[in-house]
Amino acid sequence: MNAELILQARGLRKSFGALQAVDGVNLDLRKGDITGLIGPNGAGKSTLFGLIAGETRPSSGQVLFQGHDITGMKPEQVFRHGLARTFQIPRPFRKMTVLENVMCAAPNQSGERFWSNWIQPGVVAQQERENRARAEDVLAFCNLTHMTQEMAGSLSGGQQKLLELARVMMAEPRLILLDEPTAGVNPSLIEHLIDRVVELNARGVSFLIVEHNMDLVMRICARIVVMAQGRRIAEGTPAEVTVDRKVIDAYLGEVPA
Repeated sequence: MNAELILQARGLRKSFGALQAVDGVNLDLRKGDITGLIGPNGAGKSTLFGLIAGETRPSSGQVLFQGHDITGMKPEQVFRHGLARTFQIPRPFRKMTVLENVMCAAPNQSGERFWSNWIQPGVVAQQERENRARAEDVLAFCNLTHMTQEMAGSLSGGQQKLLELARVMMAEPRLILLDEPTAGVNPSLIEHLIDRVVELNARGVSFLIVEHNMDLVMRICARIVVMAQGRRIAEGTPAEVTVDRKVIDAYLGEVPA
């Protein structure tokens, strides 16, 4: 695997009956990049996310992450390898507090093993304190400290998107897949969410972002991958993609001014 690449997908295919949702997609993601994934509705973007994150088993093809073959792994296994994702529609534990939601995402918790609570109660308690402190730091980073004891179900759509980002941060992932992070989000929160993404990227976290907000994509993405009808039809810098005739015909409709 190229040392500069964090993820490679080769010949990924996924069929649902007669529908070829993802059709032989190759994808290279460079370490440290924010990469945009765009295309019309039904292009196969969310299915591709699912194949990479382990939620969907590919019909064929391979996914390599940091040199490891993660093809067909379960989502929790992929997560433990350092690859995390958020969802277009957030999935918090609605009847748990914001703090509890974030603490639940901490990896390798001793307290999850029943006997540890009896045999090593001191270790479990110490880890609980460390996870709480870490969760509080993450919530402060996401500007959610004032919501710590609120039920997650009471948060606005934008706050839930920030909560999802906070949860994946608990695992300190090297690559985060963001599925339409600004959809349904108040404009003021959009700017804060994007600031957090840019700050995490400056700390070395790579991103692959599905997003319909083209202004945002053009602003923060180093490279853009374009899909249509399950296939990758173009890839390049924002400037290159916006003048690509295949992209214009399939998605943009016209060259932006």
